[in-house]
Parts: sequence; structure tokens; C-alpha cells
Amino acid sequence: MAEHNKKPLKALEIVGKEVLTEFLDGLVKKNVLKLEEDEKQKFNDTTSKDKARVLLDIVLQKHQKTGKILVQNFLNMDKNSTGTEVPVEMAGAAEAEEYTNTLKLCPHEQFLKLCKERAGEIYTIRERKDRTRLALIICNREFDHLPLREGAEIDITGMKGLLEGLGYTVDVKEKLTAKEMESVLKAFAARPEHRASDSTFLVFMSHGILDGICGILHSDKNSDVLRYDTIFQIFNNRNCLSLKDKPKVIIVQACRGENRGELWVRDSPAALADSSLLSPENLEDDAVHKTHVEKDFIAFCSSTPHNVSWRDITKGSLFISQLITCFQRYSWRCHLEEVFRKVQLSFEKPDVRAQMPTIERLSMTRYFYLFPGN
Repeated sequence: MAEHNKKPLKALEIVGKEVLTEFLDGLVKKNVLKLEEDEKQKFNDTTSKDKARVLLDIVLQKHQKTGKILVQNFLNMDKNSTGTEVPVEMAGAAEAEEYTNTLKLCPHEQFLKLCKERAGEIYTIRERKDRTRLALIICNREFDHLPLREGAEIDITGMKGLLEGLGYTVDVKEKLTAKEMESVLKAFAARPEHRASDSTFLVFMSHGILDGICGILHSDKNSDVLRYDTIFQIFNNRNCLSLKDKPKVIIVQACRGENRGELWVRDSPAALADSSLLSPENLEDDAVHKTHVEKDFIAFCSSTPHNVSWRDITKGSLFISQLITCFQRYSWRCHLEEVFRKVQLSFEKPDVRAQMPTIERLSMTRYFYLFPGN
């Protein structure tokens, strides 16, 4: 009786192996997993019983998305089918936008293809093993005379994680006066690592006024402001030769406008006397300033001049949050300006949190692709 029960189980095992082998052969033949030629050869030379193990080893060496394609589509196969037809949705999976909270990586073959096809149109990307990318985040959260910027710590964590995922070593500075911010910028511009870098990011998050970014000592009576033009002067081609002809990306989350919605607070010192600042609402607003820039700069600001942008004290700035999300979803295939436009598109339909991020004084002469993972 025991022997009789084993036969159908053995037959089921054989059929299962045949189905799996045919399915894996179909994936490789249709190049769904985008294997390299040597990887395909290794798979094809393997005996049927070892194909699953060999392909798994190959997949594990690639990024997570490939593994997800394999698992999801195998589990979704028609249980009554032993064919090798690959679903249409799967064939396009590598090109589909991935709505996750992780940075999507650029396949190496696409990186090589774009570098070849657009060689004269894109900024040169240095080999990962040879480059030393640096990024700087300056965030003032606590002030002597201005209100606490609640939620800013979330912005720091999010931006730091994003930039590290893009291959940058991130330096974070907090609670600085305007003079200290200028000193930090000069020291950062002088870093020798920039010589072996291909770009840099400068991220500023603070209270602000029309002319610039507030230091921690700023008040109505005593100005403590880092002027926007100072940032560009420090990193221009005269003062920072190490970054000459390399993209310099400036992200600004700081207040500028005086306009705001009822019961909402803003990062504007002029509004401190307004009793509505005591509102229990979670949202606060930030705005920005437009300044002169030089070659290979791009500044992306959280709103248009004279208007506010918003910060949720429990979730961080809406602008920074959308910026991170769009980098995660699109930077694997879009150049920087396209990513920024995706951010703008997410704010296109105004609501009670209406704001429109702006690309300011673009002077980049080529397209800047980040090619995450390469």
C-alpha cells in the first residue's frame, strides 16, 4: 500500500520538475531576466535537474527586481499549463515603473547603451570604483528666536538615505549660523575628493526669507542669513575648480512667501506674531528664493517665488517627500531634469496644500543621468 502511494507522488514530482524546467528555459530564451551571454551559456550547459539552482544563483547576484519578476510570475502561472509562454505583463516588467519606497537600480546594459548612444549629450559618469562622490546636507531645525522646524529630522533621514543610495558620501551639518554655513560650504568645496567625483548635491533646509537661508540666530532685529548668491559663488568655476564642468545640484527647502492658508503655519519670521501660528494643524510651510547661478548648476526649489510650500510636522516636507519618491521611481531611466518635472507634475493639481516646485536658473549644458547601481 505504501509502495502504491509513492508512485503518484513520484509522478507529480517528475511533472513538476518538467514544468519548472520548461518555465525557466522560456525565461532565458525570451531574455526576460536580461542575462549576460556567459550567464545564458552557464544555464544552457547545466543538466535539467540543476537548472533551477544555477539560475537562482545567477539571479541572487543581480538586483532584487529580477528575483521578484521570477518569483511573482512563476507563482502566477496557469496551474493547468505546461507551456513556456511568458505573460505579456512580465515581458514589460523590467520597463515598468516600480512603486516602492526603495531606489530602483538601472540595469548595467541600459547604462552602457545610453552612455554610447548619447555620448555627446550627457555628463560623463566616472567608474564607481574610481569615483568619490560627495554630498552636503545643511539643515537648521532649532533656532534661538524662530520656531522649531518640526518634521525636519524626517527630511534629513530621507535625503541622506537617497543620496547614499545614489553613491554619494553624505555630510550632514545642523544648527548653524549664516557664517558657519558659509564656512562649511567653503570647506566642502575645498574637499580633494571632488577631483575624483563626477557631480555633487547641496541640500538646504531651514527657515528662510527673500534673500536667503536663515541661520539659527536670525530675528527681526538681527539678520543672520546666508545669501543664495554666496552658495553659487563658492562653487563657481573660479572658486571650485575640482567641480568644473561637473553637475552641481542645489536643493532648497526654505521659506520665502508671506501668503498662507488659514490655520497653517509657515517658516517665515514675519509671521511669528500671528496668533494662528498656535494652530494644532500638522502642516507648516516653506518657500524659496531665485538666485544667479553659473555653468553646470541646477537649483530645484520647493515652490515659486512669493508662494509657500508645506511641511508636515509628522511626515516631513511635502516637497522633499515627493522628491525622494520620484528619484526612487524614475532616476534609473530619466535624467535629472525629467525627475524634477515628475516632482512638479505631482503638484500640478492644487489643493489646500498648493505649491509648485521650480527649476531655477538651469545652466547645465548636458543631461545628467545618475544611473543608480552603476
